[in-house]
Amino acid sequence: MIYDRAAGAELTEDELIAAYTVADRSVTRLRVNFVTSLDGAVTLEGLSGGLSSKDDQFMLGRLRMLADVVLVGAGTLRAEGYGGLRLGAKRRAWRTDHELPENPTLAVVSARLELAADSPVFTEAPTRPIVITCAASPEGQREALAKVADVLVCGDDAVDLTAAVDALRERGLTQILCEGGPHLLGSLTDADLVDELCLTVSPLLAGPGARRITDGLAATDARPLSLLHVLSTEDGFLFLRHGREPR
Repeated sequence: MIYDRAAGAELTEDELIAAYTVADRSVTRLRVNFVTSLDGAVTLEGLSGGLSSKDDQFMLGRLRMLADVVLVGAGTLRAEGYGGLRLGAKRRAWRTDHELPENPTLAVVSARLELAADSPVFTEAPTRPIVITCAASPEGQREALAKVADVLVCGDDAVDLTAAVDALRERGLTQILCEGGPHLLGSLTDADLVDELCLTVSPLLAGPGARRITDGLAATDARPLSLLHVLSTEDGFLFLRHGREPR
């Protein structure tokens, strides 16, 4: 059960969906979703699953349901063992009722294209995935992946994420959910593309060693986001939503 901290009331499924629904889907919005420990760790033993809970997984399902496209870095894709991005029957029915495709599109960001074309990410995908790369990536690998995904070349020596977001918008994929990893979030922050952060805070002290939810090679300017709501569970998980006004 998830509660609204301000109202002190349990939220129904419809109320939870409404809490994360944007007013105008035609306006591009890049939402980032992460889970972290109380002391800022993004993983336990190298994976985010140890920080998560059933409520957190259900929240991820809601955010995916509301998205047009799920954006993920290739490293996170491999580490977390992504397969074909297919929602459950109830979430697919909700999308159909709201005149959306049954499943969101998966978009993978990779500069080096260390991706296998026969991976379940591609072979089991209900919707043809997108691979976002740069011109410096191996041409032969681009050709191989083009058989199972739409390959977008954005940037020369590195992936130009601003161009990537523009390319997704041109395809009508305006509601973007980024699921990480930390390096991708750092790059999106550096490009000032993050409109919203949905952060699950797990009631655990992970100790030293794990990375933060954001990473990168260069320091970036601080990006202020307003608190939109605080939700919680009986077992101590917090669901924080911060964002900025639509641009």
